[in-house]
Amino acid sequence: MPTAYLSAMTSPSKTPPVGRVVATELKPSTPHQFYFWTARESPVGIGAIVRVDGEGRVAFGVVTDGFAYSDLSTPIHAVIAAEGDPGAAWRDPTDRVEIRLYAAAVLRHMPEEPLQPVALGEVHLATDDDVVLALRMDGYTVGPNATGIPTGVYAAGGLEAPVYLDADFLLGPEAAHFNVTGVSGLATKTSAVEFLISSTFQTFPAHKGSVAAVCFNVKGPDLLFLDQPGTITDEDRRLYQRLGLNPVPFPNVRYYAPFKADGVNLNSLRTHEGLQSTTEPLVWGLREVLDYAEVLLNRDDIDAKADAFIDFLAERVVGKPYTDDLLENRTFEVKSFADLDAFFRAIFAFMEQMGKGGEVWRTHHIATIRKVRNRLGNISTRSKGLVTDAGQVNDLPWQHFEDRSVHVIDVAGLDPLAQDLVFARVVSKLREHLERRDLGVQHVMVFVDELNKYAPADGQDTYVRKMLLDLSERGRYLGLVLFSAQQFRSQVQRRVVGNAGTAVYGRMDSDELAMPGYGTLSPATKAKLASLPKGELMIRHPHFTQPIFVRFPRPAMLSGREGVERFPPAPDLPFMEAVVRRLRSLVPKVSRDQIASLIDGRREDEVRQALHATIRTRPEDPIAFFRNCLGRRIAAEAPAERRGVRGVRGANDPYANS
Repeated sequence: MPTAYLSAMTSPSKTPPVGRVVATELKPSTPHQFYFWTARESPVGIGAIVRVDGEGRVAFGVVTDGFAYSDLSTPIHAVIAAEGDPGAAWRDPTDRVEIRLYAAAVLRHMPEEPLQPVALGEVHLATDDDVVLALRMDGYTVGPNATGIPTGVYAAGGLEAPVYLDADFLLGPEAAHFNVTGVSGLATKTSAVEFLISSTFQTFPAHKGSVAAVCFNVKGPDLLFLDQPGTITDEDRRLYQRLGLNPVPFPNVRYYAPFKADGVNLNSLRTHEGLQSTTEPLVWGLREVLDYAEVLLNRDDIDAKADAFIDFLAERVVGKPYTDDLLENRTFEVKSFADLDAFFRAIFAFMEQMGKGGEVWRTHHIATIRKVRNRLGNISTRSKGLVTDAGQVNDLPWQHFEDRSVHVIDVAGLDPLAQDLVFARVVSKLREHLERRDLGVQHVMVFVDELNKYAPADGQDTYVRKMLLDLSERGRYLGLVLFSAQQFRSQVQRRVVGNAGTAVYGRMDSDELAMPGYGTLSPATKAKLASLPKGELMIRHPHFTQPIFVRFPRPAMLSGREGVERFPPAPDLPFMEAVVRRLRSLVPKVSRDQIASLIDGRREDEVRQALHATIRTRPEDPIAFFRNCLGRRIAAEAPAERRGVRGVRGANDPYANS
């Protein structure tokens, strides 16, 4: 018999009994449920874990419902006894007998075979050791290869016990993924994810490899201050100590945000001067966008012919020299949207020369070419700031992800089309590099909030929804894990949330709890969910046979609202001032006059390209690199002096010398 079984059956509970199992014909004790009575002053409540000792067996259960009884058969007996006066009820000749009866769902039997009904034994509140056994945490929290990750503290009747998740069932290769549901603004979704990622970084076992996180900031400043310490209470510090964690912000965070339409001011609320050293632009060009044309084009735009022409461009034209004998043997170097437009113009010019016969080029009809040109040509306009016409790009550090690093991509200011493009490309690139094992880490947690919006249960089957579904079903084999959050779980694509091995529920709306997906919860559990305080959650995990309520401390980093107050966003600046601000993030002591002298008289697109190249490269001498990128200044030629023709105008002609 396993050691855990022996210790559970030979070690009596350290707590006094709080009740005793009772079984009747109408409410019998079964292998999966039992009832027990307690005194009226008992500390037992909904969600409490209890231990039952009896007949050489131990059973653990969690309280799911509660009842109170007296010796009255019907309520009318109480009315008659008080003569219809509620204030006179105390004059009953004898005190009414009242009992408290609780229903409990079985968490674990020890031994587990043969499976039998719960014995009529004493009921005790669970201790720390009992909680470990009841939730089967003894299988992954002890030994040299322990994989426990602290997620919160179970508390009932004055007793507390840390609760751990199994890293194998959180980050794979077993049932992976994490989903959280709850009402907005009640310290549920974002706070729970931030705390769990921090806990994972601090306790992820070394034998499991390295881990990083990629977070999409989709709402205001929610995730923009993860590197800044926040304000926590003494109670929070006590909970951190109880869980064996340090209350510190993330030490290694990089932020990425697209530019606004001007190409120099970041489209983000994280623009305070003191935060610019860890914030960089996210800029993509033609090559980065073309592979994800399906995201940017309408469903009606993508047919077999258009798809074939886009594949032709991606495989044979973009990013490599292309020579065509039909286009006068001209060689094209298509590296940007501007180059692509020149390529299209050459094709149309050839077709115009062909006259009526010029309707097909390289098996592609002119109507298809025009449609693709129109759709691709305005991508840089629709997603201006994220997608550039020039070839300069600034991307995530693919192949150079660091262990325990966080990469936050701020897409809150982008339109839905651009957001979809960012989601699709980033997740696809993560998958590609994890498949090749050259990302730099073995595991990546991808956090997506507002899952109702990006993977809705109803509506059109978009590219992003298909991508999230594929990630939830197959990502764990690669080490790519989805951490997601939403307000209404019932309105998310069922297979996406259904594949989440660990599900967390904060305070819930009563209408949401009335949906069929919550039918397995008891009425008392639903009532508790509808009134949960801040910082308390209900957790489902593969090792837990029933949902468990836990409390977690406030994350040790600034919340979005506090961050904006402490680090107010800098206002948008004119072009030159914005360039100076961006360069000062690399060289704090550079003077405004020095930058002004470098860009004076330059075209804005030239300055943007040089600026983007400098930010992307981060050279040892940024100013010298920026100057070299600008190139040699070409002086404007003075117009030749115009000389008049003698004898044409008279001496008194006022225009004679013009």
